Amino acid sequence: MNTNQQYDTAVLSAKKIFLHKTKDYGTSWRVYRIISVADQIYIKAKRIRNIQETGVQKIGDDIISEFKGILNYGIIGLIQLDIHDDELEELPYEKVEQFYNEKINIAKDLMLDKNHDYGEAWRQMSQESFTDLILAKILRIKQILANKGKTIISEGIDANFYDIANYAIFALILIDDTLHSN
Repeated sequence: MNTNQQYDTAVLSAKKIFLHKTKDYGTSWRVYRIISVADQIYIKAKRIRNIQETGVQKIGDDIISEFKGILNYGIIGLIQLDIHDDELEELPYEKVEQFYNEKINIAKDLMLDKNHDYGEAWRQMSQESFTDLILAKILRIKQILANKGKTIISEGIDANFYDIANYAIFALILIDDTLHSN
């Protein structure tokens, strides 16, 4: 499979979980402020890092499901940035799917542009590096929020969420490559 196909396969798996959870829970995530979304991603990335460092996992969710969760929370963060109506807690399922597709299409276009310029350097990176990059992006989001959303020269919160989503997808692709090469 090429990168396009691998990307779509990784997204489809995470998106299916996201949409099933939407059917189960509705859009309860609408109450999250951006800092809460960032913290959810932080918790998942810290757990992955701990498992990577200790080699011990004590609860059922594996690293793959945590990266899928990070991807989905990245999409939630992007959707939350677009919806400014805090009163609009419940979104119709079709609208949620539309938002998800819009955000993931932007993320994919960004990935394709960066792949062109960087020559798919991410394929030579480690899963640990993706975890660290995600943690760094979360710390950047938290600092931007502490600065009341203002940056002087840096990208905004949305760019960091897009990078987080793509790093999670890259990790999923590389994990899948490793599983199928053994």
